Amino acid sequence: MIAYEKLPLDNEVKAALEGLEIEYVFQPIFYKDCVRIYAYEALMRPKKMTVGQLIDEFARDEKLHILEVATFFGATQAYIERGYQEYLCINSFPSESFTENEAEAFDTYFGNQKGKRIIEILEYPKVSLREWVRKSEMVQNKHWKVSLDDFGMGENNMNAVYLYTPDIVKLDRSLICGIDNDARKQENVRTYLESFHERGMQVLAEGVETREERAKARSFFKKINYLKKHNKTNNYEKYKGKIKRNKKTG
Repeated sequence: MIAYEKLPLDNEVKAALEGLEIEYVFQPIFYKDCVRIYAYEALMRPKKMTVGQLIDEFARDEKLHILEVATFFGATQAYIERGYQEYLCINSFPSESFTENEAEAFDTYFGNQKGKRIIEILEYPKVSLREWVRKSEMVQNKHWKVSLDDFGMGENNMNAVYLYTPDIVKLDRSLICGIDNDARKQENVRTYLESFHERGMQVLAEGVETREERAKARSFFKKINYLKKHNKTNNYEKYKGKIKRNKKTG
């Protein structure tokens, strides 16, 4: 369990987290060879309730900022204790960011922590431009990467891509499920991939569960890599209307 009382957090954060008994598990993210580990994603695991219940409770009380701070400090502490050397992925609410005092306390306690971090922007709740400006300054100063989680869900759409200009885009399972038999999904994913690769963004597909889905997804990635190599990719704007029409007819 994370001993938050030992971390340099203010009393409000410590009081809110007291008794929750939170720990973190780390989900490995592999390179495409499925052997080497690229990163570990920190997943919060409260003992007395589910993660969803915890987030709903703090959102209802307008205290998501406390969970944001707790996640950054707690996940980093657990990651260091395990001795991992790969990238650490930390989930982050689009509505929250560190205050100057919190950022200073983080650096003082953990050191500068430059590089080897991926800030994964969640698809909920609403996006705050002010908080993103503050968060992006910290990300840039520390040379961290930005990942857009669950693209295609909630707030994580093309507007989010334009705003965050992420290094990594993770396609939500809903875009991939049944893609081998769904022409509309195939066209949408193909168009998204072209747009992301034009912008130099790495794309990951989450939740590929069947052999057929994997084969279809791999065919798209291979084709995009070929087109990119031969400078034949198309611009997203050309297909934006087509995606909207597909959504209306789906």
